[in-house]
Amino acid sequence: MVLAATAALGGLTPATAHAATAAGFPAPFTAADTAQARTAASTPASLRTLSRFFARDGAIAQSAARPHLVGPSVTVYFLAPGFVAGQRGAPVAAPQFVASKAVSTDGQVASVWTARTAKGWKVVNIATGGDETDYVSKAHGLGTVFREPQIDAWYVVRDGRVLPLDPDARHAVGNSGVTLAAYQRLVHAKYGDKLPGSSYDRAGEGGGYGGSAAPPRVSAAPAATAGAAVTAGAATAVAALLGTWFGIRRMRRSRRVG
Repeated sequence: MVLAATAALGGLTPATAHAATAAGFPAPFTAADTAQARTAASTPASLRTLSRFFARDGAIAQSAARPHLVGPSVTVYFLAPGFVAGQRGAPVAAPQFVASKAVSTDGQVASVWTARTAKGWKVVNIATGGDETDYVSKAHGLGTVFREPQIDAWYVVRDGRVLPLDPDARHAVGNSGVTLAAYQRLVHAKYGDKLPGSSYDRAGEGGGYGGSAAPPRVSAAPAATAGAAVTAGAATAVAALLGTWFGIRRMRRSRRVG
């Protein structure tokens, strides 16, 4: 089984307020914010971390990886707890971080997650694959793409419907998708009693939500940390610190990365 390792990330500030778009979604990060996030993802220190990441398990020599960013950096939306709770007017998803795709000379692909912290935009996670940018691209700018991290499902909201972009999403909502109201009922039934502050959460029952855990992706902390932790999914640490965690398994064992 592929494990997902991520550091306990400190110093993140709450997501800044975003103006609502015409479709009812919080706006994506501004062009200026996205540019700052991309700059943080492409610093010499970040590229050295990417080289170590690509060289894990001896896949390639660290000195030969020569990572670089490709394609646009994008705002990544996650399913919003307020929507799950049924709060009036709550958007289905909210922006969490900026993702940039990185590639190595041997063709490996990674997603670099950059978030606003108390010290500015910082790389907070690196995950295998390019899901974050790939699924935004698949929507061709028509609608807002978001992730349901509990099952690693990707959707696009278009014309009042939640449409699937990957097999996990199709399993959840069918090939034709569902209305926003139907999707709200679906996620409320699955996660409504497992939100932060619920008796389920207070009891420490962080794992499970009435379904299978999302297939994990290899993920690494951006710095050489002493206590990177293995989680059930690459999104766990970032989602927790940005205030959107619910119903995802807690960290269960650790390994050193970097």
